Amino acid sequence: MKFYIYTLGCKVNTYESRVMADLLINSGYEEVENEKEADILIVNTCSVTNNADRKSAKTIRKMAKEQKILVVTGCFSQVSKQEVLEIEGVSIVLGNKNKTKIVSYIEEYQKEKKKQDRVEKLKQVSFEKMKLNNFNKTRAFVKIEDGCNNFCSYCIIPFTRGNVRSKKREEVLEEVETLVKNGHKEIVLTGIHTGNYKVENYDFASLLEEIVQIKGLERLRISSIEMNEINDRVLKVIEKSSILVDHMHIPLQSGSDKILKEMNRKYNKEDFIQKIETIRKIRPCMSITTDVIVGFPKEGNKEFEETIETIKKIEFSKLHVFPYSKRKGTKAAAMKEQVDENTKKERAHILLNLSKELEQKYMEKYIGKEVTFIPEVWKENYLIGHTQNYLLVKAKGKKQELNKDIKVKITEINYPYEIGER
Repeated sequence: MKFYIYTLGCKVNTYESRVMADLLINSGYEEVENEKEADILIVNTCSVTNNADRKSAKTIRKMAKEQKILVVTGCFSQVSKQEVLEIEGVSIVLGNKNKTKIVSYIEEYQKEKKKQDRVEKLKQVSFEKMKLNNFNKTRAFVKIEDGCNNFCSYCIIPFTRGNVRSKKREEVLEEVETLVKNGHKEIVLTGIHTGNYKVENYDFASLLEEIVQIKGLERLRISSIEMNEINDRVLKVIEKSSILVDHMHIPLQSGSDKILKEMNRKYNKEDFIQKIETIRKIRPCMSITTDVIVGFPKEGNKEFEETIETIKKIEFSKLHVFPYSKRKGTKAAAMKEQVDENTKKERAHILLNLSKELEQKYMEKYIGKEVTFIPEVWKENYLIGHTQNYLLVKAKGKKQELNKDIKVKITEINYPYEIGER
């Protein structure tokens, strides 16, 4: 039988979709590239915002029309199980636990032909053992952690993903070693709250110290890390190891202390600015990207202007901008002084324009300089890929050069690309 997986959302979902695909392939199923060819459809959903919910529901309904075996899994089915169960054409509803049992669930459905509810509560669950030997991209993701205990006032994720739990040290190291031996030059450590990785007394810094020693690994990237998890030992790895790349994604969310407090974030803007200054002292070329939420309850013009000032002061190289999304069950949903939708859209537009300015300013620093990139795509005789500090480079080349180190001189910017010459 043939299967097709449609993945929405984050890197963790992408990783888990590959794990499910591997399990199915190893059990004799064949993966195909579109839903029309498949006998089994799997939708791995997201629920981080209301928009993600809408997109997940729309995708499920579209797939249900195909009249195939339809498995719905992920964050949307975890928190909106009943809504998914009521969609005609859904065969199996699975949350964020037991994705590794997908083969047995499908086989059971084939025998009984009855809709299955496989969603389980995520209270004090242990880390579900998952491993990949190969990844279908140049950069291989390794999921090291799941869940979040922070309960930021706007966020539904602790409810969709459950408590913090981490993969065993030896399992992480073995997976990274295998992926490197199988040709992956770059590893991206990912999780719901990646920097909160901990197994007994072995923490995230300990893991970084060991991974950068793995023979053959060229680049190590952290998908995202909270400011207060970048402790002195993490900073030491950043300072001492060139394997850890010149790019970090550190969520700010707001540049106003008032709003940060309302969000239940664990820092103030001065703490954040000082941490970035410390990073840049030891790595002057570090590209720092961030997440920002606009239109959070009680964010007036003053607080929004503060956020703009903070962003400009830090000089991020890119912003990921999210209009605040009211999530049922979170503290922020019950707050007074909700911001209207038009104001959210206006503020998002302002920050997206600022993001492009900051990105181009960072890109301009590399005109005339030599950089090395690993091409991931070959299109119209051009190689396209990222440098270790996540500049997107485009240069003439051959298809057989994909996934190889290519050195070029940056000659110009054709946004979003840096144009390189051999």
